[in-house]
Amino acid sequence: MKIKPTATCLVIGALLAPVANYAADYSSTPAKPVTVVKDSVVTTKIKTKLTAEKLTFVKDIKVDTDNDGVVTLSGKVATKEQADKVETIARDTEGVKSVHNDIKVTGAP
Repeated sequence: MKIKPTATCLVIGALLAPVANYAADYSSTPAKPVTVVKDSVVTTKIKTKLTAEKLTFVKDIKVDTDNDGVVTLSGKVATKEQADKVETIARDTEGVKSVHNDIKVTGAP
């Protein structure tokens, strides 16, 4: 009679092990969605400021923010002044720690 309860406990334990492992993995990842939201909020703030400035070349600018608050700007503009203006707006945005300006100046309007 003692074998049956022991076997039952072993089977139940074997079935619950993957569930416990999944629960442990799941509980250790809640920071990732918060980070993604934070990064997209910073990117949205920058794009909103650029749009508010009514800069015609904004459609050609790409803004990416990593989880450390580092913003990378890319795209093409006609003048160095335009590239500098975009960089200044990004630097002056809350949540931005640094800016990498990879915007190419084409010289063409």
